Amino acid sequence: MSATKTKAAAATTEAATAAIESTADVSVKTYEKSMAAVREGLEKATKGLETSQAKLKEGVEKAVKSSEELLAFSKGNVEALVKATQIYATGLQDLSKHFAATSKASVEESVAFSKSLLGVKSVKEAVDLQTGFTKSSIQKAVAESNKLTDATVKLTEQAIAPITARISLAVESFGKTH
Repeated sequence: MSATKTKAAAATTEAATAAIESTADVSVKTYEKSMAAVREGLEKATKGLETSQAKLKEGVEKAVKSSEELLAFSKGNVEALVKATQIYATGLQDLSKHFAATSKASVEESVAFSKSLLGVKSVKEAVDLQTGFTKSSIQKAVAESNKLTDATVKLTEQAIAPITARISLAVESFGKTH
């Protein structure tokens, strides 16, 4: 072969080699850019997933805490209702005992009055005795009625105190958070 042809073939081979190397370099750089973009996308997706998981975990923890607080508050409400019912039942028993004692005393006074009425010697004495007994009975009835009213009001105040305390706590607790 001639030297010119050899030089031309060598130049062509060099040009082809340079073109292949240039294409290979471009391909490598493009591949590296693509891989970097994929890595960056994966990192962003991972960070986004981690953020979402953290927010979800935080939301679940808040919901669990709120549920626990609500359950504890409800338990306190039931306890207050039970206490109020116990106070009311005890007070009602006391009022019933007092009413029974007052009624017994009234019956005994009526029996005593009837016996004394049987021993009167005149109508005037009977009228005076009847007037005194009636006046005394009315005064005792008014006094007992006042005592019963006061005791009932006091019992009502005592019985609703635990419930009122829970209502105040609810207003205080839930008023601040909402």
